[in-house]
Order: sequence, then structure tokens, then C-alpha cells
Amino acid sequence: MRRRNFISMVGCAVAWPLAAHAQPSSMPVVGFVHAGSPDASSPRVAGFRKGLNESGYVEGQNVTVEYHWLEGRYNQLPSLMADLVRRRVAVIATPAGNYAAQAAKAATATIPIVFGVGEDPVKLGLVTSLARPGGNATGINFFFQEIVAKRLGLLHDLVPKAVRVAVLINPANVPVAETTLREIPGAARALGLQIQVLEASTNREIEAAFATLVHDRVDALLVAPDGFFVTRRVQFVTLAMRHGIPSAHTNREEVEAGGLMSYGPDSLDMFHRVGFYTGQILKGAKPDDLPVLQSTKFQFVINLQTARALGIEVPNAMQLLADELIE
Repeated sequence: MRRRNFISMVGCAVAWPLAAHAQPSSMPVVGFVHAGSPDASSPRVAGFRKGLNESGYVEGQNVTVEYHWLEGRYNQLPSLMADLVRRRVAVIATPAGNYAAQAAKAATATIPIVFGVGEDPVKLGLVTSLARPGGNATGINFFFQEIVAKRLGLLHDLVPKAVRVAVLINPANVPVAETTLREIPGAARALGLQIQVLEASTNREIEAAFATLVHDRVDALLVAPDGFFVTRRVQFVTLAMRHGIPSAHTNREEVEAGGLMSYGPDSLDMFHRVGFYTGQILKGAKPDDLPVLQSTKFQFVINLQTARALGIEVPNAMQLLADELIE
């Protein structure tokens, strides 16, 4: 059952160019860096390409895009960025990644960077102001962390009997982990919830985190935004259903896989905007001339099948509030 503002899956069959040498040398090269994996991101990449197309660039015809999927290996960022800078790519695009954007900014003050970040890019040190970025970086702020309280509140509304809520962070994703730890205590106090913070950076650590949840009789789980966590969404869902733990996520893909709910920015729109700005820079625009955009589209998604399996009755008011209901 679909609700307002739903964006359909686009272009599931996505080709993944691997290196610039596969294309004519005259083409500009865009270094696309993402913390996740291609299998979880094909619709988003289609949005990125659409933005490029709207600026007059078609991948494989007049631009080469190198896709670098970290799959949670954040420790590779410095060397990857150094390589992109050494090869003087035309633009570095880092949609959905605070850490990647900061690594790019640390690596170069001259190559243009188009970012998608979940925090104020001024505080992250990426730009001097939103209206006039003042350097070699611009992009979009999609408010991942500013809506932590909203996501926790929606989980509380769906599972009102839950008192003990675990928050799972990836310590390797330092910017997001630090912000989550800063924001979540106040949001929890306002709702009268007890919070337990758990960490995981590998498949085995995810298993261990769920073992702790079960041992400590946690009532619900809030999964912090993280590219690696999205790649492990099936593992999360399998463990959550096995142990009867309602889970709240940031991305729709995690709920489509079987998570209970998600609330977050419209990622397809964000990738599209990053692609459009990348194309504008390829055409000659300077990052300082392109103001930082701010997300205005957010999606609340509920998996009704998961709710039924967990014995959760979703009130009609919440169903009407949702942008999408997955049956």
C-alpha cells in the first residue's frame, strides 16, 4: 500500500564502471564514493545519473563515473581520497557520507567536492556558510542527525510499551556515532525511555550486539544511520525477527527488507541533487557559486507485515501519517 510522496524504484539494472581507462581519456572523471554497497544503492545511483543528465552529462558518453563502494571500510577513505587527488579527477562526489566528505576535504583544497551530509556542513568544516560555501565544496544537508528525536518518537508511538531501547552505532563511522551519542540522551529523557548504547562494525559484532539485546531484555532497537548497516539489512531483519525485537531505521530499504519502520530524508532526491550539482560543476560552475541545499522531503515508512509478525497493532492514525505502508 503506497502513500504520498512515494518514489518508485528506478533502474534496478545498474552498470558499474570500474576505472577511467575504460573510457576515452578526454572524458572528465567523477570519483563517486559511498560507504555502502551497489546492491543496496542502485535506485539512488539512478537518481544521481538523472541529475547528471539534467546538467547535460551522460555517463559513458561525455563523463566517466568511478564508483567506489566502501561497504563499511571507513579506514580506506584516506588512501582512496589520496588516490583520487593524485589522479586529478574532475569532481569528488560523496552522497550520504559525513566521513567521506570530511576525508575528501582533508585531501584537497582544489578539486571540487559535492557532498551529501547529515549534519550542518559548517560545523563539519566543509563550508564557511550555506549561502556562500567559500571553498571547493558544496552539496546538500539531509538532516540525518537532526531528526534522531523524531525517529525515536515514532518508534515509541509504534511500540508504546517499550521502555528499554538499544541504540546501535558503528564506531568506525566516527562523525555519525559521535552525533548520535550526543543527541539521543535528551530525546530519550523527553520520552521517558531508558537507552542502552551498543556498537558494531562487523557482521560478528552485529551478532554479538543482538545477543546482548536478548540477554538484557531490551524492548526495541534504534539503528543509527550508517552505510555498512544498510548493507547488512537482511542480517538485521533476520536477527530482529528471530528474537522478536521491533527495529527503527533511517532508510526505506531496511524496512523493505523487513525492519519495522524508518524515518529519514528522501535519499533518492538527495542523490539526484548531488548528481545535478556535479554536472553543474563539470559545466564550469564553481562550488562557491552553488549554495548548500537543504532537504525538505522526509519519509516515514512502516512494514505492516513485520508489525503483525511482532504482534504490534499499528493505529489507524499512524497508518495515515505514514508516507508508505509495506504489506
